[in-house]
Amino acid sequence: QVQLVESGGGLVQAGGSLRLSCAASGSIFSIIPMAWYRQAPGKQRELVARITSGGGTNYADSVKGRFTISRDNAKNTVYLQMNSLKPEDTAVYYCNAEVAPLVASWGQGTQVTVSS
Repeated sequence: QVQLVESGGGLVQAGGSLRLSCAASGSIFSIIPMAWYRQAPGKQRELVARITSGGGTNYADSVKGRFTISRDNAKNTVYLQMNSLKPEDTAVYYCNAEVAPLVASWGQGTQVTVSS
């Protein structure tokens, strides 16, 4: 299993930036894909960005060009740099580790609130 702890959320004005961090336990971090999801009130959880063990990335259309996912395998940490934030980015952001096919670990979530 992989334990995940997110940090970096908060309140920011529209147009601002935040960087989320997700620290992972366990020795398999470097070989598994990691992702960030978000869930806004009354909406389903959605994929924001994903990064493979080799560094390949993909993004939701709504955040392309504004968000960047990255990972530091030496620190067992994955990041989400969020720029040009919009009120519609307001959500709880969750870190996800694809431990195995159909097996995932989740963090507790961190709140991001963007004011207009």
